[in-house]
Amino acid sequence: MSMSDPLGDMLTRIRNALGRKKDKVVTPASKLRAHVLDVLQSEGYIRGYNQVDLGDGKAELEIELKYFEGMAAIRDISRVSKPGRRVYVSAKSLPQVANGLGISVLSTPKGVMADHEAREQNVGGELLCRVF
Repeated sequence: MSMSDPLGDMLTRIRNALGRKKDKVVTPASKLRAHVLDVLQSEGYIRGYNQVDLGDGKAELEIELKYFEGMAAIRDISRVSKPGRRVYVSAKSLPQVANGLGISVLSTPKGVMADHEAREQNVGGELLCRVF
C-alpha cells in the first residue's frame, strides 16, 4: 500500500515517540523529510538525525528526540497543508505560532525554511507544519 502523506507520517511518528518518551524514532528517508528535519534541528526541537542506508536504494532517517528536564522539546507538532487541502501563504500573511514561541515550516521557492526566515527573505510558500 502506498503512503499518501509521507511528511504527515513522519510527524505522527515523532508525536507518538514523544508520547512514549522514546530517545529515537525511525522513518523512511526522503529529501523533503530531511529538509524539514534540518529546520527542526536548527531551531533546537530535535538533537539531530542520521540517514541509514538499507540497500536496494532504500534509506531510513533515525531521528534523535530532545528532552529537557523530562519534558519534550516539542509540545505540539501538526501538519497544516495536507494532500487533500494544500495551504499556501504569502510572506505578509505568515501566521505566528503560539504568539511567536513556536515555528511554522514552509516549503518555498528558496527551499524549506522556518517562518521567521521566510519573513526575512520576503518569500511565501506551502505551509507544511507547525511546531510548538
